[in-house]
Amino acid sequence: MAASGSGGSRADNGYGSQQPRRRKGPGALATAYLVIYNVVMTAGWLVIAVGLVRAYLAKGSYHSLYYSIEKPLKFFQTGALLEILHCAFGIVPSSVVLTAFQVMSRVFLTWAVTHSVKEVQSEDSVLLFVVAWTITEIIRYSFYTFSLLNHLPYLIKWARYTLFIVLYPMGVSGELLTIYAALPFVRQSGLYSISLPNKYNFSFDYYTFLILVMISYIPIFPQLYFHMLHQRRKVLSHTEEHKKSE
Repeated sequence: MAASGSGGSRADNGYGSQQPRRRKGPGALATAYLVIYNVVMTAGWLVIAVGLVRAYLAKGSYHSLYYSIEKPLKFFQTGALLEILHCAFGIVPSSVVLTAFQVMSRVFLTWAVTHSVKEVQSEDSVLLFVVAWTITEIIRYSFYTFSLLNHLPYLIKWARYTLFIVLYPMGVSGELLTIYAALPFVRQSGLYSISLPNKYNFSFDYYTFLILVMISYIPIFPQLYFHMLHQRRKVLSHTEEHKKSE
């Protein structure tokens, strides 16, 4: 489930797509809004990055750094929900279903796992996916911003389509380890579980649900990872051909 949100794997949201065929871009007002949105989100993830570095320098340890960036992480990761609306209203020509799946997977991990199971917040695995997310989102939102302004530096494009090779597995590993660490606490507390009998005649086992989420990574991770590798070859090779033709 959350696998789709890690390490730069999120599908290009329509604008800034580096494909040979050009799509009709958003109007002037929509473009101005998207630029502001992406600038704010870039700044937000930079705040998170600076917060991590400052906390590490102050503590001299990478353990439990989550607490130093908990609030901005929740705010800006939840702010990504607007991307679903961008697709729904046609501001960005991307799949609503795919975007919703990818955004909600991270929001789920942020709130339904890390926030809800306090015991995992000090786990090193949390820092693993937070660092992967932070680097990924700084690059991704910068990529979208410069693309909207029709002034995309090659370095940002290269980073967007290259660093995921390391960041995606890193983020996925952190997510899986965090969910795994949460399992015994969820089982013990019965968090979000609904048992029978009840007036709705409905039961739900959150512990089992989390296990199913972990299993879902098995088919999803390779599929998205190889898709991004394919996109990398296509986008960067097109850039090289364009440079040679100039």
